Amino acid sequence: MHGTDPRIDDPPGFVGGTLDRVDHIRSNPALLAETFADPAARVLVLDGLEPVEVDGALVLEPIDGGALVEDHVLLGVDPEGRPIFAELLVELTGGSGATPRSRALAGQVSAQELALYGTARSLLHWHVRHRFCAVCGGRTAPVKAGWARQCGACQAEHFPRVDPVSIMLAEYEGKVLLGRQHAWPPGRYSALAGFIEPGETIEEAVARELFEEAGIRVHDVRYVMSQPWPFPSSLMIACVAQAAGDALTLDPTEIEDAFWCDADGVRAAMAGQPDAPFIAPPRMAVAWHLLDHWLAGVAPREPSA
Repeated sequence: MHGTDPRIDDPPGFVGGTLDRVDHIRSNPALLAETFADPAARVLVLDGLEPVEVDGALVLEPIDGGALVEDHVLLGVDPEGRPIFAELLVELTGGSGATPRSRALAGQVSAQELALYGTARSLLHWHVRHRFCAVCGGRTAPVKAGWARQCGACQAEHFPRVDPVSIMLAEYEGKVLLGRQHAWPPGRYSALAGFIEPGETIEEAVARELFEEAGIRVHDVRYVMSQPWPFPSSLMIACVAQAAGDALTLDPTEIEDAFWCDADGVRAAMAGQPDAPFIAPPRMAVAWHLLDHWLAGVAPREPSA
C-alpha cells in the first residue's frame, strides 16, 4: 500500500550500498597492491558505462593476471571480504544520461548491486571527463586507488564531483504541486527539481527553485531523504515545503506545465490507474518515494456511508 515511510524497507534506486570503502587502503600503495593481488578480488564487468547482468546479478570476474592496478578503481570491499574493482575507461561513448538498459537494472538486481553499479558508473564517468588539470591544463593521472586525480605538472589534486540537486513537493491545503519537463513522455508529472547553487542552503535552493519555476513562495522546508543519481553524478535531496498560496506563474523555459494534485489523484497515479490525472515517476526515482512519503502524512479518506 502506498503511504509508507520510504526510508525503511523500500529505498529508491542506487540507495543501500554495502561496500566498505576502505579509505585506509586507498591512500596506502602497499596495501592497495596487496588488495589488488588478493585471489578473492573481483572486477566489475561493464560494457562501457552500461551494466552487464546475468541471471539477476552483476557480472564480477577474477582479475586478469596481467592487469595493472593503476588501470583500476577500488570500489570497496564487499560483505564477503572480496575487494571489488572497476577498470578505468579509455574513452567515453554515448551520453551521460540514463539509458533504457541502465534504468532496467533496478528491476533485475538487488539494491546492493544497483548501488555498486551506480558508484562505479559515476566514478568512471568522472575519470574519463577529467584527464586534464583545471588549474594549469596539465595531464592528470589517477591516485588514491582511483578516488582522486593528480596533475603531473602542478601537482594539484582533483576529486570526484557530486552535484547536489533539490527535488521538492510544495504543499498547499492538502494538495501538492507537480510539473513536467518538455521532453518527458505525455502525461508524466513529477516533483520539481533544480541544482543547488554556490552559497545556498538546501532550504534556500528549494525556495528559489519553486519561485523561479512556478512563481510560488514557500516556507517550512522539511528534508525527507536523498538519492545518489549516477547520470552522471547528482545527489538528489528530497524535501517538502509549505506554499503561501496556490497561484502559479510558470517559467516555460524550465517546465511545460504544472498543477496542484490532491491525495486521491496521487494515489491513483502511483497505482497506475488508467483514469489517474498523471503518470507517476518510475519507482526507482526518489520523486516516487517523495510522493509516497507525502501520502503517508495525509489523513486517510473517510469511508463512504
